[in-house]
Amino acid sequence: MTDFAESPWLLSLAGIGALLVLWFVYRRFVAPGSSLESALAAIGFDHVDELIIPSADEGEIQVNKLILTSRGLLILEIKDVQGVVFGSDKMQDWTVIAADRRYTFPNPQPSLYDRIAAVRQIVRQVPVAGRILFLDGAEFTKGVPDLVCTLEQLVAEFGEPDKAAAKFQVDSFKPHWELIQKAVDQRNGSHSPS
Repeated sequence: MTDFAESPWLLSLAGIGALLVLWFVYRRFVAPGSSLESALAAIGFDHVDELIIPSADEGEIQVNKLILTSRGLLILEIKDVQGVVFGSDKMQDWTVIAADRRYTFPNPQPSLYDRIAAVRQIVRQVPVAGRILFLDGAEFTKGVPDLVCTLEQLVAEFGEPDKAAAKFQVDSFKPHWELIQKAVDQRNGSHSPS
């Protein structure tokens, strides 16, 4: 019987196996987060996560991610879904069919419209847009509903290749961005947003 350490081909095979495991772990757990972070860096000049602001109907509304871009403010609702997504503008619930299960979730568009309206109440003179961002792993086979995008589409639409040139536009939005931060501070008892 040969010793494992003395067999070069067994060592090579074990090395290849270890590399495959590392590659799988990177693709599954590290790469998606870094792709999102890279996309956010490409489109944004500042952001606030998980903020609660006054809503248009005297209540409060939570915004997952608010980003200061050269085009104004962008509200992102992020969906990390694996499988085929069936949804449309008029459907009340959207369905996901994955390899091992099927489930539904409420159409995210109406709540996104509410979030856009709430932010517009605070920053009346700045463009406010919203997108429902589906990360890698979601596939729309029957058409993509309004306001839905992928990371690549998000960067193509809101990306700024020359951030230095866009700084003038972003600086004009800064006083309005500070209104958002003030609204967050008031709701959170003067806790500074991230």
